[in-house]
Amino acid sequence: MEKKNPDLCKVDNTLHILIGKWKPLIIMHLMFGGTKRFSDLQRALTGITTKTLTTQLRELEEQEIILRVVYPVVPPRVEYSITEYGMTLQPVLHLMHEWGNAHLERQLNKDQSTFNNNQ
Repeated sequence: MEKKNPDLCKVDNTLHILIGKWKPLIIMHLMFGGTKRFSDLQRALTGITTKTLTTQLRELEEQEIILRVVYPVVPPRVEYSITEYGMTLQPVLHLMHEWGNAHLERQLNKDQSTFNNNQ
């Protein structure tokens, strides 16, 4: 395995794009659910505020992870979709999902073991 220099690590660049409670969920909804309107995303992301969704979508658009298309109709229609570049995050998100599952399982096993030892 190639030796890595921690000072040159680019993990923080990736985390900067993904950081936030909602960004990975937004990306996943667009990645696997296709193009969505703002209201569709807001309904899918129970608990997100309009301001937070707007901010997170703008940040993802600035990073070219998602595409925002405004249709010139009244009332305005705006749709969001994942870009080809955004799709390159799929393996990263998959690995993070797998690690999160394994970590949760580890914590549950640890808690169960502690519970059993205390009985």
